[in-house]
Amino acid sequence: MVQFQPLLRLPTSEELPCSDETPVDNELQNLIPNLLLNILDLIWPERQDWFFAVDMGVYYLYENKRQPVVTPDGFLSIGVPRSTSERGRLSYVLWEENNIPPVLAIEIVSKHYNDEYSDKKEKYAKLGVKYYLIYNPNYWKRDKHQPFELYRLEQGEYILQSTEPYWIPEIDLGIGRGTVNYVKLKREWLLWYDKEGNAYPIPKEVVEQQCQRAEQEHQRAEQEHQRAEQQQQRAEQEHQRAEQQQQRAEQEHQRAERAEKAARALQEKQQQTVTQLFSLGLTIEQIATACNITSTQVREILGQP
Repeated sequence: MVQFQPLLRLPTSEELPCSDETPVDNELQNLIPNLLLNILDLIWPERQDWFFAVDMGVYYLYENKRQPVVTPDGFLSIGVPRSTSERGRLSYVLWEENNIPPVLAIEIVSKHYNDEYSDKKEKYAKLGVKYYLIYNPNYWKRDKHQPFELYRLEQGEYILQSTEPYWIPEIDLGIGRGTVNYVKLKREWLLWYDKEGNAYPIPKEVVEQQCQRAEQEHQRAEQEHQRAEQQQQRAEQEHQRAEQQQQRAEQEHQRAERAEKAARALQEKQQQTVTQLFSLGLTIEQIATACNITSTQVREILGQP
């Protein structure tokens, strides 16, 4: 476990090398932890209490003695500032980080074995790293281990865990393997998982999902616009039909008025004709025959019973 002795004169991060200067011998040693970092940036966009480093030296004390730098391929610390300066951390120095060790250290086993299962495991235990993940996708048979081995520190000893994705309650995330297409490499990668066992999307997938959502929103907007236009067209058609009905009603009214006027004119003419013929001495029957009306109508016009 990390110990801190305030009376010691300890160097600052400015005075310490940024790593153990051991070069990586496989690009996956950088790509895999960088992918985990990029996904974390998407999962925790507002959080400022975490730090994930790739190939950065970690300095610590053990039994009041400064230990040689250890450089995980990737590590995550919780409860520390996301950033300490504009240029970022040069290294991770525990006595400058409130003695908070990483909660998770990750090693990617490569062609040249670097004591991931022995010396580094002991160092991380002394450092106080709660979870230690060894990812060995290509050489696990050579090393007689499993491709994915996650250890939990219990009473100073690492105990191999059996579940995958493995849920880490301290960070409220799981970690495991999954096949995705990242940097044009479709292969197995380490990914973060939610509590239901669903892998969080990688940045490319997030961009694609955002593009799909934007396209769907655009399509919905176009559909809404089309529906609005159709409704407007239907409203205009209804308005036109209403105007046509009103015009027909007005035409019917005008025809009715003309018919009524013609009927009144005919009636007045009949009355004049009947009166004139009666004054000339024609009988009611003769007048009815001449005007093509009934005798009763003639009497009504003349006012006779």
